[in-house]
Amino acid sequence: MPLVIDLNCDLGEGVGDDAALFPLVSSANIACGGHTGDAESMRNSVRLAIRHGVAVGAHPSYVDREGFGRRALDVDPAVLRADIARQIAALIGIADDEGTRVRYVKAHGALYNRAQVDDEVATALVLAVRDVDAGLPLLGMEGSALAEAATAHGSAFFAEAFIDRGYLADGRLAPRSSEGALLTDPAAVIERALGIVRDHRIVAVDSTLLEVRADSLCVHGDTPGAATLAAAVRTALESAGVRIEAFA
Repeated sequence: MPLVIDLNCDLGEGVGDDAALFPLVSSANIACGGHTGDAESMRNSVRLAIRHGVAVGAHPSYVDREGFGRRALDVDPAVLRADIARQIAALIGIADDEGTRVRYVKAHGALYNRAQVDDEVATALVLAVRDVDAGLPLLGMEGSALAEAATAHGSAFFAEAFIDRGYLADGRLAPRSSEGALLTDPAAVIERALGIVRDHRIVAVDSTLLEVRADSLCVHGDTPGAATLAAAVRTALESAGVRIEAFA
């Protein structure tokens, strides 16, 4: 059987080059007001997704525009659940207006990282999604607390791996402040992508070999040279016989 993988990107965040990235990816995680984004940016992003045949995903976060959603916050689970649901619902409304639909949910930044290891936060995220649309799948890391919470509550879950971020030996992402946390060399990013898709492996920052299986590969829209990286990866994957296709 031919190899198939999704290529997702965080978009609509007011950083990076969305116009260059949308044609290169198959799924767009669109910021929906928590860490950044508003009705205008969401609508523009949805229209770009439609134009380029890209799946629309909701990208909720902690309500933390000052910290771009990358600060770990302690939020009451009920409040967090309501905050997330409100963000997803906002994007769903705009997608409906534009004649398309939101097809999945991927959390942003600190909320994403916390949901991979914290059962309470993972459950709040899953329940928030189900409050809005019980049929929406979630995107996260293989073997995470989020994956377990999704299964426990009857939500579909898809696994992703990061081609522009360093990994620790335990499978977590390396903190952004640490050496090797960000991959910006196209050759290294291509090697990472092919290693995940063909060999199901990632080399951690300490050279530990990690086994990983993923339905989707992520490149961050605000990574320096993100469009160049996405283009290089897409070309390399397709040259290797891998089909780029949305997972949802």
